[in-house]
Amino acid sequence: MATVVFFHAHPDDESIATGGTIARAGAEGHRTVLVFATRGEEGEVDDGVLGADEPLARRREQESHRSAEVLGVARVEFLDYRDSGMMGEASNDAEGSFWRADPEVAADALAAILNDEGADVLTIYDSHGGYGHPDHIQVHRVGVLAAERAAIDRVFEATMSREHFARLTEYAGKFGIDTDNIPNVGPDQNFGSSESEITTAVDCSQFLKQKRLSMAAHASQISPDHFMLALPPEAFAMAMGTEWFIERGAPRQAEEPMRDRLLP
Repeated sequence: MATVVFFHAHPDDESIATGGTIARAGAEGHRTVLVFATRGEEGEVDDGVLGADEPLARRREQESHRSAEVLGVARVEFLDYRDSGMMGEASNDAEGSFWRADPEVAADALAAILNDEGADVLTIYDSHGGYGHPDHIQVHRVGVLAAERAAIDRVFEATMSREHFARLTEYAGKFGIDTDNIPNVGPDQNFGSSESEITTAVDCSQFLKQKRLSMAAHASQISPDHFMLALPPEAFAMAMGTEWFIERGAPRQAEEPMRDRLLP
């Protein structure tokens, strides 16, 4: 049995980016641990979702524990930084924001958890945070440093396949999905990674129920009528059935097929 630590910026990131991988690792007998940099204080929330004077951070922490239970996670930890919001917003510079954090200090906190767990694998994000979110970029920076401190060799950067995203937009019309607001993802876009860079495509098709329930657990951010949860089963499987990673220090040769596991 191995221990895999999934490091994420905000509650719900674990569901969307790695929920299937977490569930699969647990089903295969491995210990899974979730570490969040923040509690997602800057998330958008619809009117009426929160109770009177209920802090969003408290709700999102509760939701993260419900998600973790669905995914079979053994431990959940928070580094206690504040959500920095989207790039360019005033919240980037707020006191205690993750974006302003000293990466060395944050890495020490994460490394302490990695060492306590005797972690074998760490997942972070790619160098541009998938789509340029400051907290996601910081997860990459902090995660790389923490892995070095904890002497973890197997580090995987969660990302998105640009080519797969483009294929999804082609099929969207078949499922009646409005594509007007979907970005045109090309090789120069700061979104995901090219499949030539991606080393690992984890097949999560057997764990889509857990992934959907994990996403639904984050009801303050992903309402029951959210387009992702409203996708019919075939479309949900197409969009969410594979999770993509770049294994640091282990590039894939051009003729080599993508790997399907974080563990040997």
